[in-house]
Amino acid sequence: MANVDELHGEAHVQRYLETNGEEGFHWKGTEILILFTKGRKSGDERRHALIFRTWEDNAYLVVASKGGADAPPAWFLNLQDNPEAEIQVKDERIAVRARVANDEEKPAMWSRMVEVWPDYDDYQTKTSRPIPVVVLERV
Repeated sequence: MANVDELHGEAHVQRYLETNGEEGFHWKGTEILILFTKGRKSGDERRHALIFRTWEDNAYLVVASKGGADAPPAWFLNLQDNPEAEIQVKDERIAVRARVANDEEKPAMWSRMVEVWPDYDDYQTKTSRPIPVVVLERV
């Protein structure tokens, strides 16, 4: 079986869900949640392992970086189409509503995310697209 730090994509999601986050929550010095969205074209459930940080009492932050690609990740487009989603943090499934951090709050939120994944700053230099911080608020 692969080292959890070597997991990516669906393999990471699968291991996380099978173990309720016992394997996959901690990844490369960060913490991971699973985001469940509805495909904007298919309507099918989509699952993504994402680095996150908590924010205030009822929110979680994720970054729609796609490694600095010019196009945003599909999960972000799905959330734009339907901001109602769910996340799983360890064994807890949580209903959330997504929104993009506004210009006033984004610097502090970006800084919080860069603390655990400094590559976000590098990703932003690779694209002219402003990389959004997505706020997932409990509903």
